[in-house]
Amino acid sequence: MVWAYRHEPFTDFTNPANKKEFGEALTLVKQELGKEYPLIIGGERVMTEDKIVSENPSDKKEIVGYVSKATKDHAEKAHQSAQKAFESWKKWKPEARANVLFRTAAIVRRRKHEFSSYLVYEAGKPWKEADADTAEAIDFLEYYGRQILTLKNGVPIHSREELEFNQFTYIPLGVGVTISPWNFAFAIMAGTTVGPMVCGNTILLKPASTTPVIAYKFMEALEEGGMPKGVVNYIPGSGSEIGDFLVDHPKTAFINFTGSKDVGVRLYERAAKVQPGQKWFKRASIEMGGKDTIIVDSECDIDTAVESIVYSAFGFSGQKCSACSRAVVHQDVYEEVLNRVTERTKELTVGNPEEPDNFMGPVNDQAAYDKIMDYIEIGKREGTLKAGGFGDDSKGYFIKPTVFSDVEPEARIMQEEIFGPVVAFSKAKDFQELLDIANNTDYGLTGAVISNNREHLEKAREEFMVGNLYFNRGCTGAIVGYQPFGGFNMSGTDSKAGGPDYLLLFMQPKTVTDQF
Repeated sequence: MVWAYRHEPFTDFTNPANKKEFGEALTLVKQELGKEYPLIIGGERVMTEDKIVSENPSDKKEIVGYVSKATKDHAEKAHQSAQKAFESWKKWKPEARANVLFRTAAIVRRRKHEFSSYLVYEAGKPWKEADADTAEAIDFLEYYGRQILTLKNGVPIHSREELEFNQFTYIPLGVGVTISPWNFAFAIMAGTTVGPMVCGNTILLKPASTTPVIAYKFMEALEEGGMPKGVVNYIPGSGSEIGDFLVDHPKTAFINFTGSKDVGVRLYERAAKVQPGQKWFKRASIEMGGKDTIIVDSECDIDTAVESIVYSAFGFSGQKCSACSRAVVHQDVYEEVLNRVTERTKELTVGNPEEPDNFMGPVNDQAAYDKIMDYIEIGKREGTLKAGGFGDDSKGYFIKPTVFSDVEPEARIMQEEIFGPVVAFSKAKDFQELLDIANNTDYGLTGAVISNNREHLEKAREEFMVGNLYFNRGCTGAIVGYQPFGGFNMSGTDSKAGGPDYLLLFMQPKTVTDQF
């Protein structure tokens, strides 16, 4: 029996009981900060002298954890461990592998606020964003567990009666490398690990260097959930030292990457090169960035437009590949939408995400802060500053939500991914120009159309070139199993995470003919 899937509900923090429980979880996790964490190779804990220091981006003097840093020797040992584990793991029944995911989901669900609290401290996520991140991680576990059960017997194909019987089934690829991002430090890390894993592959997990502690906590949950030793090996480390080594390794079967365009393009190129001793072409699932646009038609609901732009631009400080960094608005409603977004933006609170009333927390680290502030300076030359425009990195990495108006479509802040709380407004004279501007970047991840004109919506359905398109809502917040996620063009290989064909990326079909 396959249980019906429904996504994990978000916590209602207007409920005093939920608010109290989350506060207690924050206090509990606070007491755990500053610990040391080992590598996990073949189920064995390995401490190293060299450590990754995970700091709280809201208070950079507060250390979330000291995480052991893997070298090439550790990476090679982990690869050998994964190869050995693959020989037995691939033979496990899909139902048994799925049960590891289901039990892990139950463990995470029981400790939901604890995991979310680690995201508050390590990723700087406000309560609602952290809660949604954890819920999505649970969703990936539940959804991919069910998906493998629908694929376990393959797909029916034709046989010729009294002559032959044909079967079309799927088998795993081998050892894969998961390189996960810091912005969805739990959800994407978990999804890109357990999706390939439940197919029968074994994994080398290299989490983002700014958020390795939450990945370690997930490893503990997987082990408690029944995952055998060596199926997932936890090896945080430098991308230049072990990332390239793992991608180039002749026994690596696939790479599952989520991150920046620059790194993704480089990994894709490296994965394409056949190394000495390599027997296959490596699969590469590469998910990168976006330059996402909400277009607002003259025939729209203004309230919907304003709230969609504000939440999509500034949720989690704009640090989402799906974030709205461009608002392209019809000239007839441009001033009204711009003015109301500006007013709404000035109302947003920015501060320590431990405090439940703060809408925005910090940005990721010093490098992110500096990059975003540089783009804000560029924006001051390319447009008119309407809100925000300044930051404070004296204690944490805080930047005020920033709005620029009257920006030309080809301007840098309209073309380059900023990955921070910055949105640029451009004006268009008609719906075709709205679409043309929306499509004028190298990316194609998400977009939204705010319009009550059905003809315009249907035109956008065909011509707005993004992997995830939303009508009359924001352009962030895809839900596993409901809005499979991935993008076109330089946004990546459109893997459609959380979708019905995602697992097929990590298996290969095999046809067997039994002739009579």
